[in-house]
Amino acid sequence: MTRIDNNPGGVAVTVRGLVKHYGETKALDGVDLDVREGTVMGVLGPNGAGKTTLVRILSTLLSPDAGQATVAGYDVVRQPRQLRRVIGLTGQYASVDEKLPGWENLYLIGRLLDLPRKEARARAEELLERFSLTEAAGRPAATYSGGMRRRLDLAASMIGRPAVLYLDEPTTGLDPRTRNEVWDEVKRMVGDGVTVLLTTQYMEEAEQLASELTVVDRGKVIAGGGIEELKAKVGGRSLRIRPADPLQLRPLAADLDDLGITGLATTTVDTESGAVLVPVLSDEQLTAVVGAVTARGITLSSLTTELPSLDEVFLSLTGHRATPAQDATPAHDREEVAV
Repeated sequence: MTRIDNNPGGVAVTVRGLVKHYGETKALDGVDLDVREGTVMGVLGPNGAGKTTLVRILSTLLSPDAGQATVAGYDVVRQPRQLRRVIGLTGQYASVDEKLPGWENLYLIGRLLDLPRKEARARAEELLERFSLTEAAGRPAATYSGGMRRRLDLAASMIGRPAVLYLDEPTTGLDPRTRNEVWDEVKRMVGDGVTVLLTTQYMEEAEQLASELTVVDRGKVIAGGGIEELKAKVGGRSLRIRPADPLQLRPLAADLDDLGITGLATTTVDTESGAVLVPVLSDEQLTAVVGAVTARGITLSSLTTELPSLDEVFLSLTGHRATPAQDATPAHDREEVAV
């Protein structure tokens, strides 16, 4: 079967009208998505939104009920064997064989991907060093810490030098230090030209890694774009005013409230940072607040505007804050990747 030419304009993943039902439940309900080559697309959504179902279809583990998807130019339904050779997948839980040493795990996957013995050995050793696992290479994976198993799982997904890598909640349950190590490695992969589709409910993770975001809820795409673009769409800018004299904090906040510049919204005093936070909904309000501060002759140490946090964007779009949890995929559909 020949490869189809459906990868125009440097787009690595194209999804159109993707639908998947589990009985009466619509896990995906007409999802559209484009992921540019060499970038990280963050897919955000509450538990059960359909994120894992999307990843499983794009990695050929599930068949869609309707719609079309191409990855690296291959159709996910008509060309699954070819597609599996150019993708990697790290799921919510490490899927390595715990009875085998780290080196044997990687070598075995290399051979299953039809790498020659010499190349499979070299690739296993290269990735063990890259993921700081060389000293543990001869030990069974069962003796590894959670962070080490996650790094081994990431290494396994990279054995075949995939063009597209799926990371489904890759740092679930990891401590902050190990999470940072995983983030650094993902950034390095993208620097090498790998395209990444990342599902996560950690807002910090999305901000660290993703260049673009797609927000899904109840199987539908409800928002998309760059992080700053989404923040601007939600609105809710704040003006952070830090007077040089901390004693002016509360009087300044009271004066601004009395003027009624911000409408029904009230100012907030952040004593820890020594600043007054003023909600502003328009450029006119922003100008009026700055003018009021200037008119009172208050000496300022800083004056900055802030967009809402990504967590606040998520709250505004979905109606609740993100809570890291497993996607609600039926248990019988949670089998591991077959290579």
